Amino acid sequence: MAAWSWDRISAEYIVTNVKLCRGAKLSRRKGFLHVRRGVIEALGSGAPTVEGLPRLDGQGLVCAPGFIDLHVHFREPGQEEKETVATGSRAAAAGGFTGVVTMPNTVPAVDNPGLVRYIIDRGKEANLCRVYPTGAISPGRAGEALTEFGSMIEVGAVGFTDDGSPVTSGALMSNALKMTRMHNVPIISHAEDLSLTGPGVMHGGYWSSRLGLPGIPRASEDAAVFRDVELARATGGHLHVAHVSTRGAVQIIRRAKEEGVHVTAEATPHHFSQDHACCRDYSPLFKMSPPLREPDDVAAVVEGLVDGTIDCIATDHAPHTATEKEYQFDQAPFGVTGLETALAVGITHLVRDGRMDLEHLVRCMTEKPAAIMNLPGGRLEEGSDADFVLFDPDHEWVVDPDRFHSRSRNSSYCGESLTGKVVATFLRGRLTHRDETGSP
Repeated sequence: MAAWSWDRISAEYIVTNVKLCRGAKLSRRKGFLHVRRGVIEALGSGAPTVEGLPRLDGQGLVCAPGFIDLHVHFREPGQEEKETVATGSRAAAAGGFTGVVTMPNTVPAVDNPGLVRYIIDRGKEANLCRVYPTGAISPGRAGEALTEFGSMIEVGAVGFTDDGSPVTSGALMSNALKMTRMHNVPIISHAEDLSLTGPGVMHGGYWSSRLGLPGIPRASEDAAVFRDVELARATGGHLHVAHVSTRGAVQIIRRAKEEGVHVTAEATPHHFSQDHACCRDYSPLFKMSPPLREPDDVAAVVEGLVDGTIDCIATDHAPHTATEKEYQFDQAPFGVTGLETALAVGITHLVRDGRMDLEHLVRCMTEKPAAIMNLPGGRLEEGSDADFVLFDPDHEWVVDPDRFHSRSRNSSYCGESLTGKVVATFLRGRLTHRDETGSP
């Protein structure tokens, strides 16, 4: 048998002794994955019949499609001190992601074909994951007019959003949704009514009152989701609701889907695992937008993921500098990192708690997000690109942001014990990340 070398992976090799996660099924029997020139040549249960190729003993790890994140902030151009496309790509690979969709709220905003191409080129230079930019709905994200959707799509934009800010004009959002029917891309809604949010810095409830901090009511999200869903109903456009956090929003989306409205949705790991009580010590590490809500909101988000109302998990990876996150709670910026902890948070708070099986969790991070944005990947199939991840669903570890590959450290799971560890990530058959503390 040919020897395996991590440092010199050949153009053709076989990963053996792995539990293949394909679609809705996790194989209980060990299997193999045969990679040839960046493509999956064959896969299946048992031992491969091909001899003479380098082999990697997967030692019983789960082999799943590379994860796809529909919502990341890589901050480039303009805020490279927080993150770059290169450092964000390293963090993505460390989290098992082989595809990410970047948000356009950079400085300047990604609102023209040149900047879309810039993001794509930076992603290709890093060559650690597939980087898919979204374009801004409005020039400068100012909410006054539509950008040139067609020209940005031609160079690679996969959707449109003013994320970080809502589209306050119903007429503008309606026109944007009409464009999705022409171009077959989604409009991603940052659902927030700023007149209701006001000066709020955390969820409006018991803890905001006790801490003396201005609160953000659920109605701020619920009203915006309701409006955008009704506009999607009227236009027939594809609405994708980002970072769902309230029970009301889940109910609105569930009803809309039952009635045939073309709406999809995502939830973040922090919104299905943490609540507003985390803010009780005024730590800005728990300040995010939308804010951490109440336990019944968390339960509703989990239920939405379980029953398919919420289609997928997306991190809303939002890096900031350490200095910014050392400001007082009301002055610190919103946002937390998420790429390097997403799988473990899902396993710890959904799978181990018995709310969701591992196969469903993997689908929420692979097949489902790929389908929403019409992206390649998300499945292990013969003839497809060899984008895959090896992970140990039982490995326990403590989150240490100093070990992150991201440029930023603002994790809301700092010091928390999680279960589930990415061991290795492969993009087109090429190793992009290996956890030196893990195996093999």
